[in-house]
Amino acid sequence: MPGVIKTEMEDRLAVVTINRPEALNALNSRVLQELLMTIEHLSMAADVGAIILTGAGDRAFVAGADIKEMVGLSALEMRSFSDLGRRLGDAIAACNKPILAAINGFALGGGAELALACDLRIASDKAKIGQPEVNIGIIPGFGGSQRLPRLVGLGWASEMIYTGDAIDAPTAERIGLVNRVVPADRLLEETKAVARKILGKSPAAIALAKACLRASMEMPLAAGLDLETAAFGVVGSTKDKEEGMRAFIEKRTPAWTGA
Repeated sequence: MPGVIKTEMEDRLAVVTINRPEALNALNSRVLQELLMTIEHLSMAADVGAIILTGAGDRAFVAGADIKEMVGLSALEMRSFSDLGRRLGDAIAACNKPILAAINGFALGGGAELALACDLRIASDKAKIGQPEVNIGIIPGFGGSQRLPRLVGLGWASEMIYTGDAIDAPTAERIGLVNRVVPADRLLEETKAVARKILGKSPAAIALAKACLRASMEMPLAAGLDLETAAFGVVGSTKDKEEGMRAFIEKRTPAWTGA
């Protein structure tokens, strides 16, 4: 049986596609497990510097968790299903490489939650993003109630979760849910351009910057500042720091090693 996750490499950029277009890329247990294994593998891969996550087809990034699987689950099985989605979101957030979501259509429920766990979100002008779980008698289970208010504030998160209504791409950009909106036919190209800009920086610096940025969402300010100071010391011990500063002084492009 072919895999439901497709990974393509372009230099140091991994493009990961959820490949269930016939089901609008809905997240069942198999998709969640394969995607979790893929992210964990790419996190450890020395030849990967950035990751793009997208969905197959032109209709959906991920239309949500697979309701056909969830409808028969017991309370304990629902908790286990939520735990699997939570582990995936945590793996995306903890990955030491930046992960960019290319939102090519519907990003609903679990699809929105996957995008929320990514570092940057770039949306097609045809994208729709929402947390419609209350419409079927449940709540967000893959991190939406926690990551969404941290990104857009409690007011917008409450409206989206309580009403179940999806928002369009321009609204998502206005409230800070996505970084930018681009024409649908240029989505992957534009997302790759941002990823390649990141790939032009020191891998060591990017990894430490991501760790500090993620911590800022969870730590009190003083603890976060302590972490930044410690990370600044760590980055000062790297070969990339030496190379970057010498390249700046010598007016040349640095040759990063990630060490």
